[in-house]
Amino acid sequence: MKSFLLGCVATVEKNRPYFAMLLIQFMYAGMALLSKAAISKGMSPYVFVVYRQAFASVALSPFAFFDSKQSAPLSCSLLCKLFLVSLVGLTASSNLYCVSINYTSATFAAAATNTVPAITFIMAALIRVESISIKRVHGLAKILGSVLSLAGAITFALVKGPSLGFMKWYPENQNHSSHLLTTVHSKVDIVRGSLMMLSANTAWSLWLILQGFVVKQYPAKFRLTAIQCLFSFMQSTVVAVAVERNNPSAWRLGWDIHLLSVAYCGVIVTGICYWLQVCTIETKGPVFTAMFTPLALCCWHYFTSGWTLQCSVGEEQGWCKRRKPRS
Repeated sequence: MKSFLLGCVATVEKNRPYFAMLLIQFMYAGMALLSKAAISKGMSPYVFVVYRQAFASVALSPFAFFDSKQSAPLSCSLLCKLFLVSLVGLTASSNLYCVSINYTSATFAAAATNTVPAITFIMAALIRVESISIKRVHGLAKILGSVLSLAGAITFALVKGPSLGFMKWYPENQNHSSHLLTTVHSKVDIVRGSLMMLSANTAWSLWLILQGFVVKQYPAKFRLTAIQCLFSFMQSTVVAVAVERNNPSAWRLGWDIHLLSVAYCGVIVTGICYWLQVCTIETKGPVFTAMFTPLALCCWHYFTSGWTLQCSVGEEQGWCKRRKPRS
């Protein structure tokens, strides 16, 4: 029995990056659901990012304090690098993501992450972080996978096709439009949201690559993540104050879905997931971390198994209706 337990522990330890990435994608699917719900109910996306980064900074502070005792002091040049990395990967990416889901659905937000592996691979190859060998099978597989994921994401965003009747697993009630979870957007809004989501994923892919360089200079990962969240909080506050300067009520936070969303996205996603990703990037690299992102869509469909999704070939229309209760 003891040898069996030791074997299980050794297996988990050996495959720790894989388990970590599976857990991260499961949490990201929840982020797509809760952030869409909060913003659809009127929360400002800019304020959402501020509170999210604030929750993350507070949650990581105790761990960063003890982590800093075993690390070298931060240099001024490294702080400047972290400020710029936070601006691109956390502030720009999070704000673009939260604004874009105003024009798309949560399903599209989860599905759009399919572009992250391709973008990360292309960027990593351009700056020589990832090697490409077209004479080997795995090199050709990487290139083909990148092309297919980008083509699928573009088709999903821009091409409208007929409804798939066999995808309607549950009976619908066409007379109860109040049960719609999302709003039907115009073609222009869908394209705008898709392009913003693509920009957010590009910024996020760049952040994944840059973490590999940063963690080599400063291996205290808790403190590294906490500082980036703090910088992003400061940057996002400036953006939110500028955008919502004439709307002080946008900062109100009550005991509702808004608080639940920012707490989950801040503590669980930004705090725990970002730290896990930095650890995985240190051992496996940014492309390995990015290749798991399509799993978020599978997890998203698991979360929404109690909802009816009206799907279309290509374009995701954003129609979601509640499942009728069983009699």
